[in-house]
Amino acid sequence: MQRLAAPDRGRGGAYYNTGAPPPPEPPVRGRQWRVLGWLSIGLSALLVVGSLTGYGFWRRLDGQIDRENVDGKLGANRPAKLNNSMNILLMGSDSRAGENARYGTEEGQRSDTTILLHLSPGGERAIGMSFPRDSMVQIPSCKKTGGGTAPPRLDMINSAYAQGGPACTWKTIESITNIRIDHYVEVDFAGFKRVVDALDGVEICVPKPVNDPKAELYLRKGRQTVRGDQALGYVRTRTGGLGDGSDLSRIQRQQTFMASVVKKATDKGMLADPGKTYGFLSAVASSIKADDRLTISAMQKLAGGLRGMSAGKVRFVTIPVQAYPQDPNRVQINPAVAGPLFESIRRDNTVPQPAPAPVRQRGPNAPRQPPVPPAQVQVAVYNATRTDGLGQRTAEQLKEKGFKVVKVGTRKPASAKAKTEILFGPGARPQAAALAAAMPGHPPKLFATGKPGQVYLIVGNDGADLPGAAKPLPKVAGEIRADQDVCRQT
Repeated sequence: MQRLAAPDRGRGGAYYNTGAPPPPEPPVRGRQWRVLGWLSIGLSALLVVGSLTGYGFWRRLDGQIDRENVDGKLGANRPAKLNNSMNILLMGSDSRAGENARYGTEEGQRSDTTILLHLSPGGERAIGMSFPRDSMVQIPSCKKTGGGTAPPRLDMINSAYAQGGPACTWKTIESITNIRIDHYVEVDFAGFKRVVDALDGVEICVPKPVNDPKAELYLRKGRQTVRGDQALGYVRTRTGGLGDGSDLSRIQRQQTFMASVVKKATDKGMLADPGKTYGFLSAVASSIKADDRLTISAMQKLAGGLRGMSAGKVRFVTIPVQAYPQDPNRVQINPAVAGPLFESIRRDNTVPQPAPAPVRQRGPNAPRQPPVPPAQVQVAVYNATRTDGLGQRTAEQLKEKGFKVVKVGTRKPASAKAKTEILFGPGARPQAAALAAAMPGHPPKLFATGKPGQVYLIVGNDGADLPGAAKPLPKVAGEIRADQDVCRQT
């Protein structure tokens, strides 16, 4: 066996790297107080709502939610639902009505931020996909908010909401992705601040001091907690020297904020305190608008499926885009790289895990040993191929099946002829047999110089599929996980 070497950097995002530079921003206008961080509210609420199953507060919360019927506006030509996943459209409203009047006098209402939140069957994982507001897309025919019908057209994605409200954005995202959406949740500026304050602030990390009077934002360098207006200023500013000023750069910063919200909302300390949990969810309920199918029973069902969801299973990505030839200030979705992501989400499924075959001791008359449970199998995963990130994706599948992954690395030199192998150190034969039962076709071999009690999975070009495990969703360049350190991106 060749030497096992350096850590696998897991750069699967190279698959989605279009090489296109971030497009410049259009001229600044008063209405562009855009917020993406508020959408973390809906995601966080969904991830912690399972903690209320024993409280009996459902009905009180339910009465605080503003709902709308959109069934008659979605039409009959909708994508098929292929599994028991949940897809929720999260939108941010830039309305200046009521409490939001202090943010300007712009007429009308837009959704300049759109996220499709996908929750895998069984609550195994969640992924929030951001659609850049400057994306040029085909918008289907929609019923206008004030009456009448808008014809289909090529336009910026945020114009769908401006003409037809949530239902038109819903129809547009379904037509782009071919993913059936189950519900929508909408939040405004004031609601964003209420929820952040209910969490007692959210942790961020900035690379340098920020002095931005336009956004009313003043931050010191490094790790800190923001609340209210400071949090709102952080997620909306384009002039404070955070990033390159483009919409794509701002989306990545805002996704880091969302990850921090999820991490705090799912913290065991908060979930152990019924008062804090209810206060947070009450702030959410009074701040959102949703479709009328998101009922108490639907929320309870969703909560049951999400019980046990952790921040480490939540990812945020930006839909892969490329330059729009007709206008340098716009982008368009790159179908060659976004298509596989959409299809993977559409077909995402989790099937029951097969029981490992029993391990037989040596000797024809030896009694059978009970199979070693996956949680007692320590596996080091090594990528022996030239495909970046394959080791990390395989490790995620193993974790979903309960195996304990102790290391992810690469086997050098990588080879186009490498074959998948299961090796085991001294004393780890039963553990290797358990892995081999979960991954048929790769009989275990002794690795005499390996670490005692440890199993080694060498991933080759013939694959390392685990029957019964959810297929790993494709990696996207720049994706953010909710359990990562907030200072990682600075």
